[in-house]
Amino acid sequence: MEKQFLKKRIDAAAGRIPADMVIKNCKIIDVYNSSIIEGQSIAITDGYIVGIGDYKGKHTIDAKGCYAAPGFIDGHIHIESSYVTPEEIGRLLVPHGTTTIIADPHEIVNICGLRGLNYMLDAARGTKLDIRYMLPSCVPATPFENAGAVLDAERLKEPLKDERILGLGEFMNYTGVVEADDDVLDKLLLAINEGKIIDGHSPALVGNPLNAYVACGIRTDHECSTEEEMLDRISRGMYILLREGSACHDLRTLLKAVTPDNSRRCLLCSDDRQPETIFSLGHLDNHLRICVEEGISPIIAIQMASLNAAECYGLLDRGAIAPGLRADIVLLDNLHDFKVNQVFIKGEEVAREGKYLPQIQRSDISSVQGRFNVKNFSINKLKLKSRLKNVHVIDLLPGGVVTAKGTAEIVLNEEGEFMWQPGQDIAKIAVVERHRGTGNIGLALLRGYGIKSGAVALSIAHDSHNIITVGTNDEDMALAVEELVKQGGGIILIKNGEIINSMPMVVGGIMSDQSGEWVSEKLAQIHKDAYEELGINKEVEPVMTLCFMSLAVIPEIKLTDKGLFDVTQNAFISIEAEEPSPCFAKGGVKFGTIKRNYK
Repeated sequence: MEKQFLKKRIDAAAGRIPADMVIKNCKIIDVYNSSIIEGQSIAITDGYIVGIGDYKGKHTIDAKGCYAAPGFIDGHIHIESSYVTPEEIGRLLVPHGTTTIIADPHEIVNICGLRGLNYMLDAARGTKLDIRYMLPSCVPATPFENAGAVLDAERLKEPLKDERILGLGEFMNYTGVVEADDDVLDKLLLAINEGKIIDGHSPALVGNPLNAYVACGIRTDHECSTEEEMLDRISRGMYILLREGSACHDLRTLLKAVTPDNSRRCLLCSDDRQPETIFSLGHLDNHLRICVEEGISPIIAIQMASLNAAECYGLLDRGAIAPGLRADIVLLDNLHDFKVNQVFIKGEEVAREGKYLPQIQRSDISSVQGRFNVKNFSINKLKLKSRLKNVHVIDLLPGGVVTAKGTAEIVLNEEGEFMWQPGQDIAKIAVVERHRGTGNIGLALLRGYGIKSGAVALSIAHDSHNIITVGTNDEDMALAVEELVKQGGGIILIKNGEIINSMPMVVGGIMSDQSGEWVSEKLAQIHKDAYEELGINKEVEPVMTLCFMSLAVIPEIKLTDKGLFDVTQNAFISIEAEEPSPCFAKGGVKFGTIKRNYK
């Protein structure tokens, strides 16, 4: 800061000169004292708050009795999971009071490497939403799948020095941390020596393995699904991110463990937030409504949505309404439904009555467009053979992210190939490698999806985002894969050899370059056709469920391009239920009981 600007700020704070802007007639949420300040104005100069008191300004805004809260901060979100670009997510979130997000771009980085990171950094400039990034720590997320990039410690070194990067993203390889794998230690040391935060991801980890995980400096976790997990981690000094997304709904459960004594270690986050959810429920304003419904004080809830996140991530210039901080301010009707009237970011009005006001500047997507390298694919590679009729199946649990390891007796033809049966609700699932031209195809069986005709395919498959397809017959599954590649990725539905619906997602195969409204409407149409044309179980979210079927860090079993993987054993397993299989990990990692809340 130059001296003249510092002097101007001091003079405005002292009242010697008028502030650039004054917001009057508001009830100010004081997150430091957990109180409300009435009868005072907020003075703003050069985008920063200079004072709370009796001020005059060049421009005055009458808040008409609204509550003035600090701008909301989402502590952990994957922009890519919204299926829209950074510029568009800003347009969608800011009218709901969100002024800052901590984003982990590991989806696009798993596909495009550092080119993907650079695209996300560039695109963040096109929105008033302040997007701060964590550097993806696990690319690929595990060694049990092929991703589009491999980022070792050496490749992470320079990006981690970038001031736009707050720290190291969620460390999903908790087994590698606990076992002190050499390459894992190299990554952790980078963040430790740069003095940057490390995000955690340790579902169901307990006891000494959890101690080992926290001892290396990992500070947060957004994977808690029970009160016990949450309190266990808080007692070890971690910040807990209470998640309420489009897929995972842990907030109400975890709020039961929030008290005035531990609330300052709690943040709010969405992890993922699809446009339809934003349009129907909102963003962190929705989290705040849930907090109040569950008996949390409105001011404590706002602390969790602002000050706590700012302190956790070292954003010392925001998180409260106080002199010297950024003028990120949200005007609210009340502290019950948290209806947002106006939003200011660095003193600029950026949203009013649900509308985003600035012009959007979109970045060039050519560096991350397409990204498909599928080789040696044919319908014959979809044939699933077994020597035994008794097989392992991936059992969907409600919501479909966490799965169970089940067994079933299937029907085989004379060649020993799986034959889909209409009354059994067991369908073939395949993961087709799309980054390196390996020709890998992982095959397994999925129970509970309910598909009765045709096939679904998509290129959104966490975290390596290979192509995943489920169907009742090989012909439709093969066509779904081929047509998906032609359209540049996204989602496609096939029935009787014809495309019945599709949504291209040309940014890395995981994000659309269209508006949030277009994405929401298109996804709704796809859901309708999935239920009505393909007969998918209406209790199952047909797209997002499949997105997580290859995520080999979430129990119990998943499918990658390398095969069927038992997460709890850290081992590939045969589809044949009586077939023993080798374990690829050293073992010794202790897990607790894991539950999830989905809708």
